[in-house]
Formats: sequence, C-alpha cells, structure tokens
Amino acid sequence: MTAFKDKSGRNEFISGGLFTYPALQAADILLYDTDLVPVGDDQRQHIEITRDIAERFNSRFGDTFVVPKHVIPPAGARIMDLQHPERKMSKSELSPAGTISVLETPESITKKIKRAVTDSDGDVRFDVEEKPGVSNLLSILAAATSSTPEKVASSYSRYGDLKSDTADAVIALLRPIQEKFRELESDPSETSRLLTLGSSKAREISSATLGRAMQNIGLLET
Repeated sequence: MTAFKDKSGRNEFISGGLFTYPALQAADILLYDTDLVPVGDDQRQHIEITRDIAERFNSRFGDTFVVPKHVIPPAGARIMDLQHPERKMSKSELSPAGTISVLETPESITKKIKRAVTDSDGDVRFDVEEKPGVSNLLSILAAATSSTPEKVASSYSRYGDLKSDTADAVIALLRPIQEKFRELESDPSETSRLLTLGSSKAREISSATLGRAMQNIGLLET
C-alpha cells in the first residue's frame, strides 16, 4: 500500500500495524455489509484490496460478503495542506497552519485560508501541476459548494476574492456540524443513548455477517 511503500522507500521505521492496516480496514468495511464507500482519491487502493478479499472469499466459501464499490466525489477527493499544497492535509502535520479541523473556529478558518500558499502570477485557474496552491483552494470551494474546480475558477480573477469566498464556504459547511457537536456535548445522557443505540445496530449487523462467514467456512454447524 502507498503509506507502507513510502515509508519503506525512505528507510523509516515500519510498524506491524501499518503493514496489517489494509486487512483491518477491509474487515471494518465487510463486517457491516457495506456496498458504497465514500473515499478520497488516495484511498481507492484500500477499497480495491477489500474487493479482492471479498471476491476471493465468496469464490471459495460461497456468497458471504457484499463486494463494496468506492465513491469518489467530483471535487475535494484529496484536500492538500494550505501551506504545503504538494502534501495531503493531515492532522498529523507538525504545523497546524496548513490544516483545518472540523471544530475550527470561523476566525481561525478565515485566517488560515487567507494565508494559504498560492503563487505570484495572479491567474486563477485549475492546474494541479502548475498551480497547486490555487488548485487546492478551488477544490475546497468546489467541494463546499457542490460545484467543480473548473467552474469555480471561471468566477474569479483575484486570489483575495477566491480566498475570502473559500473561507466563507468552509465556515458555512462546518457550521451545522459544529452546532450538532455542541448540542451533543452539552447533553451527555443523550450522547450516551445515541452511542448505545448505534452500538446495538452495529452489533446486530456485524454478528449476522460474522456468523455467516463462520458458517460458510465450516466453523459453525448448519
């Protein structure tokens, strides 16, 4: 997988967890009879290996797992770091200047996006190779407004306007999520009830799938 190959190529320490992660992720997907999996572009290979596992198991032991398909959004499938647009935005980045969290304040979002790296020519167009910083902002704005980067680009001639509108769109997109978080945070009993309900539903589905797999293998009597 990409992360494993990248680290091994740089002679970095590779844990057993990183090596076995794709199998664990496949189990998380298959256990709940998932048919569609929304992923970023860099996660496509994880769905492919999950499909391989499901198809091989079904071929050998009979119809057991739903074979999932990946769903990649037309925009925002891979959001890059605001300060280093050649790298994917990641919570593990040492500097928080290039990342936006789900619970980020509107003021912080605006500040980070207005300081996002662009370039010096001032031409607003979607070109990941030549204009990674600008293209990243266009992707973010397109994803937040259900548009496409190319269509969004046609509406702008200045980076300042693009950054302002991108910040506003991200703030608007995250607002209902943040409001729901604060609502649940203020009511621990309701949060616990919902967690228990979700756990019960998940256990019901996963138990049926696991039982079906064990029975088809021959670990359970029919």
